[in-house]
Amino acid sequence: MSTRGRPAAPAPEEQAQGEALDRYHIAILAELQREARLSNAELAARIGLSAAPTWRRVKWLEEQGYITGYRAEIDRRKVGLGVLAFVRLDADRNNGAATKLLEDAIRQLPEVIACHYISGAGTFELQVMATDLDAFSRFSIDTLLNLPNVKDIHTSFSLGEVKAGAAMPLTHLHSLSNRAAAKTGA
Repeated sequence: MSTRGRPAAPAPEEQAQGEALDRYHIAILAELQREARLSNAELAARIGLSAAPTWRRVKWLEEQGYITGYRAEIDRRKVGLGVLAFVRLDADRNNGAATKLLEDAIRQLPEVIACHYISGAGTFELQVMATDLDAFSRFSIDTLLNLPNVKDIHTSFSLGEVKAGAAMPLTHLHSLSNRAAAKTGA
């Protein structure tokens, strides 16, 4: 409490976190993308806050869905997954019920590591991992072509990764954070 009976203003690092991301939130996201195994103390030191507000901000980012999980990056070749294929899947029908059924079936396939609903030719673009070309061929014939509502598949193979597992770019958030801070006078 202040000497006049009013609560003291919170320190800048303790201020309420509104819906907008501030520079500390952005710094937390950037650091955790680089190294998710940082201790809270290490993270706090890197972003320039003390441990308690850093922990609260991480929890808030998790609760608000900005951070959706933590996982290890695994070298696919070291675990025997030598083939990375990009599969454009054409649906037989593009209506809501048929598409939902196909989406649900794709989500159940562990070999499919990513799936995007795409514009242009095709309906979905899949990233599929397999141990070798024979395993991929069996997966294509026995599984992909037998999914509900599949008309055809077209495959391209990765001949080498130039960049994979990169952190998301966050530079655009700095300008949004600065505009929000300017509006509030912070």
